[in-house]
Amino acid sequence: MKLFSMSLAVLSACLFIPLAEAQYKLEKHEGGVKVLESGKVIADYLTKSMSKPIIWPLLGPGGEKMTRDYPMVADSADEKHDHPHHRSLWFTHGEVNGVDFWLEGERGGITEHLEFTELDDGKQAVIGVRNLWKSPAGESVLSDKRRFTFGHDEQARWVDCEIELSADFGEVHFGDTKEGTFGVRVAESLSMNAKQGGMIINSHGTKGTDAWGKAAEWVDYVGPLNGKTMGIAILCHPSTFHHPNRWHVRDYGLFAANPFGVYHFEGQKEPTDGVRMKQGEKLLFRYRVVLHNGDTEAACIADRYEAFANQKFTAL
Repeated sequence: MKLFSMSLAVLSACLFIPLAEAQYKLEKHEGGVKVLESGKVIADYLTKSMSKPIIWPLLGPGGEKMTRDYPMVADSADEKHDHPHHRSLWFTHGEVNGVDFWLEGERGGITEHLEFTELDDGKQAVIGVRNLWKSPAGESVLSDKRRFTFGHDEQARWVDCEIELSADFGEVHFGDTKEGTFGVRVAESLSMNAKQGGMIINSHGTKGTDAWGKAAEWVDYVGPLNGKTMGIAILCHPSTFHHPNRWHVRDYGLFAANPFGVYHFEGQKEPTDGVRMKQGEKLLFRYRVVLHNGDTEAACIADRYEAFANQKFTAL
């Protein structure tokens, strides 16, 4: 009887109960689209932040800022002002046809917003977009479609991030580099380097800096935020190219799924040939970003991954 009661407790703890009263609303503005839940802004999709679209801010289930403010807030307090290309939540790569889209500046590539393809709100919020990847000289390298779906339950908010890359203008080469690809920069207090208890753990139980470069179905970055334990988990859907991805996740707060990098992570002397797309080919990526209360076990991240892995998606 005691074992049965414990099983029921675990089962009930991992039931993801939706908040029926919450409603989403999208508000377009000159720089993008704000996402409101029950009248409060929880995220903002920005069509251009320096050289790329990003999502910032990104708020947790209690309104906590889950990602770093810098460099969007140049004089932000109580956080490191390093790596200005780490902009909250973004998708780029460090070598695409010889162009660095990961870093920023005159020699870096640009991801240009073309149009919104979908804006839907109600029980969820959905933002669909098309983008064009351009070299510093203005040459078209590839295009993409993206769809962001915002949802929630009692313990977490999440964003499903779907990206489809299309080689519309000729062959596309993705270089073998650690500098990529689907990135988040976590709030300072969550980072291991803040030395407040922040920790990284992946789906195989690997913890801390040992999780860097390892392939895993999911990774969770957990630590203290506003006086309580919270975390950001990224789940990699089985339909994602090169699933399970390797993870460029660092003790200072960078948190990125990298489907293209190998040799840095493996400690090899030379890079592999990378990934080549022929003209007309497409690559698909699907990630769920979970902004959760509690640690990895309390937030049932393994169960959340199983639910996400079994979810069916419509084509972009």
